[in-house]
Amino acid sequence: MPYPEQDYYQVLGVPRDADVEAIKQAYHKLAMKWHPDRNKSPEAEERFKQIAKAYAILKDPKKRAQYDALGMEGVAHYTAEDLFGGMDFADLFGDMGFDFGGGGIFDRMFGYRRARRAHGQDLRVRIEVPLELVDQGGKQKVRFSHPASCSDCNGHGTRSGRAPGLCPACQGSGRRVDVRQEQRQAQQVKIQQITICPVCHGRGTEIGEPCRVCGGYGQVEKQETIKITIPPGIEDGMVLRVPGRGLPGDAPGVPPGDLQVAVYAKQDGRFQRMGADLWRSETIDVADAVLGTTIKVPTLGSSVKVSVPAGTQPDEVLRLREKGLPRFNSGGRGDLNLRIQIRIPEKISAEERDLYVKLKQMR
Repeated sequence: MPYPEQDYYQVLGVPRDADVEAIKQAYHKLAMKWHPDRNKSPEAEERFKQIAKAYAILKDPKKRAQYDALGMEGVAHYTAEDLFGGMDFADLFGDMGFDFGGGGIFDRMFGYRRARRAHGQDLRVRIEVPLELVDQGGKQKVRFSHPASCSDCNGHGTRSGRAPGLCPACQGSGRRVDVRQEQRQAQQVKIQQITICPVCHGRGTEIGEPCRVCGGYGQVEKQETIKITIPPGIEDGMVLRVPGRGLPGDAPGVPPGDLQVAVYAKQDGRFQRMGADLWRSETIDVADAVLGTTIKVPTLGSSVKVSVPAGTQPDEVLRLREKGLPRFNSGGRGDLNLRIQIRIPEKISAEERDLYVKLKQMR
C-alpha cells in the first residue's frame, strides 16, 4: 500500500537548513536500511521510494528551492526521469554490491526509462490529395510551419549560446515568496504570498543578453516544404509519419518529434468516395429508362460506355466492377456504382402531351 506523501525533510530526518553533505549522509544511511535487496519487510520498497524521492528533491538546489517555496505543489510536475535520470548511485554507494544503478531497481520501481520522453512532441498536419493520387500513389508536397530549436543559440536563448544560470532572485523556482507577520485576535499569524518572479518572469533562469535571432525564446518559427510518398489506395484519415520533423525537444540536445500527416481525398465533383468504392449519379430521360440506352461515364482512367437496361427504376444502382480505388494493402479494387436518376420533364409540348395521354390510356 503506497504511503502518503510526507515532508521530505522529515523523511530523511534532517533539519530544513541541512547542507548537501548532511542530506547525502542521511540518505545513504536510510537507503542502506530500507533497500529491498537488504530489507525483506513488506514496507521496504515503499519506504525506499519515499527516501529516494526526498533525496532527489533536496539534493538539487533548484528543486529544493521550489519545494521550500511551494511545498509538494512546487515539485509535483517532475517525472521519475527528471528526478533519477542523472543520479550517480554508483558514486554514492561505491562497491556495496546493491543494485542502485540504471536498468535495475530504479527502472523497476519507478519505470522512468519506459516513461522517458526521448524526443519532442509530434506535430500533426492535414492534407488533401486528388483521387488520381489515391488511385495511383506517388509524391505529394507538404507545406507546414513549426517551432524549431534556434541554431544560433543552441536552443538556450542566450547570446553566448551557453545554458543560462539560475535566476539569483528566485534561485530557480520562478516564484517570489513574501512572508509577513500579522496580529489577529491576540495571535501572531504568518501570511505567505507567492507571486511570479519579476526578474525571470517565472522561467527560473537568467538569460542575461538574449539571442539576437530568437530574442531569448530558444526557438524560431520555421517554414518547411517536404515531399512524402502516398501509397495507392490510402484510406481517408490515415496518418503517415515523417521522423524528426515535429516539435523540438524540451531541452537542448533532445531530438525533435515526428511529423504526422493525416491524408484525406479531395472533394471531387465526379465521384463520392466510400472506402475503395466510388459513387456517381447519372440522370437519364423517362424514355431512356423505359426503353434502355447507352451512356458515357467517366472513371479515374478513361471514360467507358455503360448500357442502361430497359425498365431501369429511379435510384437503381448499376455496378462497374473494379472501376473504383485500390484496396489498401489487401489487393483488388473497389467498384464504381452508378445511381440512376430519372429526369421528369417540367414542360412538354402539345404533341408530347398527346403522346403521354395515349400512353396512359393504353396502360
